[in-house]
Amino acid sequence: MERSKPWDSDQITRDYFDSLLVEMRHIDAVIPSTKFELYGETFDTPVMMAALSHLNNIRENGMVEMARGAHAANAVNWVGMCDEAELEAITATGARTICIIKPYADNDYIFRRIEYAERCGVLAVGMDIDHAFGADGKYDVVLGEKMKPKSLPELREFIKSTKLPFIIKGVLSGQDAYKALEAGAKGIVVSHHHGIMSYAVPPLFILPQIAKVINQQIPVFVDCGIMSGMDVFKALALGADAVSVGRAVMEPLRNNGSEGVRDKIVKMTEELAGVMARTCSRDIRNIDPTVIRHRNGW
Repeated sequence: MERSKPWDSDQITRDYFDSLLVEMRHIDAVIPSTKFELYGETFDTPVMMAALSHLNNIRENGMVEMARGAHAANAVNWVGMCDEAELEAITATGARTICIIKPYADNDYIFRRIEYAERCGVLAVGMDIDHAFGADGKYDVVLGEKMKPKSLPELREFIKSTKLPFIIKGVLSGQDAYKALEAGAKGIVVSHHHGIMSYAVPPLFILPQIAKVINQQIPVFVDCGIMSGMDVFKALALGADAVSVGRAVMEPLRNNGSEGVRDKIVKMTEELAGVMARTCSRDIRNIDPTVIRHRNGW
């Protein structure tokens, strides 16, 4: 049956996830560990929250509730646009939080946001580089704030301004992966920002190429369309160190707040462990990429 929106990057991404098949391997298998180490800290799962913003339309104090859920699951929390008071409330939950900053046209404002995030005690900071342009080819405007693409020298200056790890989000090519390393980034997020551009390549399609470029020098994260532990497994097998989950936790957040978020993270982690056990994957650093097989001509 022909899809009604062949240009929809989210649908293309879902189709690619579903085109990936997984071998079973049972001999010499063990109970797997889903422990995840990042920037000197250890977490129970590689399932992280996505860098979401403005969740009050989902649930009152939604960003804080999401952080509480992540903390309860001992998972990494990410945060996007928020004001200073909200960031303080998020970090006060105890959740180890990564703060992603938009590519504002005003670089001085970016430096101030980095400094404030540091004072709040976040685990890392970063920039959402794929939000620089609108669909009309002009500079993007997000909630009235003007954006602008950043050059390699500008990214270097942001990275040099902080002692925290700096992550570049929105990498969807080997070229940008090379540049992220050159800039001194301490992590990248492979993402098309849930279809910010039509016909974007699925993150998992380009992930092996990007992972080869990075060559384990810095962590590689993936987001967009990850809905289950099986999706998490496929991303890890193809080169990701961890994944970010957003839409999958929206309904649990809406219905049950932080407990719903925690329970969803735990469930996805259990699903991941189930696939790991059946593929002879003893931990998340030892998943053999050859267990992944392709169908449908990808």
